[in-house]
Amino acid sequence: MNFFKVGKHFTLVDMPGYGYRAPEDFVDMVETYLKERNNLKRTFLLVDSVVGITKLDNIAIEMCEEFGLPYVMILTKINKSSKGYLLKQVLQIQKFVNTQTQGCFPQLFPISAVTNSGVHMLKCFIADITGSLKKMLPE
Repeated sequence: MNFFKVGKHFTLVDMPGYGYRAPEDFVDMVETYLKERNNLKRTFLLVDSVVGITKLDNIAIEMCEEFGLPYVMILTKINKSSKGYLLKQVLQIQKFVNTQTQGCFPQLFPISAVTNSGVHMLKCFIADITGSLKKMLPE
């Protein structure tokens, strides 16, 4: 796990290796961290928008649901699909979130690291849930 201090407001924890390169002990590796981290505000699951929710994504979703963790789905690589295919994927994943999850934030965040599409909205959401948005706004 890699820890990144983001200003004074929060720390971002990256769990590399999630996905097709996940180590065999991935579940054991993160389970304790997720269960015992009392100050964990939100878990962000990065789902490849081209592929959709995979078996490995389902394991992460099940962990979040089992531990009662609030989580958000970020749909990555939205620049790699046609708009029609992307819409189909978004609608399919949104239906999954609405019908199969309890702890998932209902809003999906489709983003592209290449075009920066959707990144601003995600940053605003993170600022809001970490409380840093309130600290930046005048009263």
